[in-house]
Amino acid sequence: MRLAGKKVIALVDEEFEDLELWYPVHRVREEGAEVHLAGEVKDKTYVGKYGVPAKAEYSFDELNSQDYDGILVPGGWAPDKLRRYPKVIELIQEMHRDHKIIGQICHAGWVLISAKILQGVTVTSTPGIRDDMENAGAIWKDEPVVIDGNIVSARRPPDLPPYGKAFCDLLADES
Repeated sequence: MRLAGKKVIALVDEEFEDLELWYPVHRVREEGAEVHLAGEVKDKTYVGKYGVPAKAEYSFDELNSQDYDGILVPGGWAPDKLRRYPKVIELIQEMHRDHKIIGQICHAGWVLISAKILQGVTVTSTPGIRDDMENAGAIWKDEPVVIDGNIVSARRPPDLPPYGKAFCDLLADES
């Protein structure tokens, strides 16, 4: 329970990649952290690409980045929606400024691009958004997991085990 006392936001919106949301959420909870699912609408049930539901316990507007130690951004098509909410961008920017742990996998890089926090940052993502990541100033690598400062990135569902471990390791090291 090395993450006891830690709090993490997991963002949700329609068509999140089911495994890319739930695997990290369960992994972080197994280590003792409290994870809050947050969507645009509190108590709304969002449905993943493959039909797995996720009920938002909080709306984005209810969240204060100061109350959390990290944030998980899932892939799928949800990131293209998430990046359009000013509060999501604000949360990512504040957490980055405060050196809190930001986890992103697959298409989740779109949210970090919109938050304008990738200049000079080494990351990975699904190869489909490599150009987007590089055009935002990131240094892109084709590796299962890349850690640069407080940002942990991964490519796709097969990379979930090392991604989950890397996110938890960084969160455990935060003081």
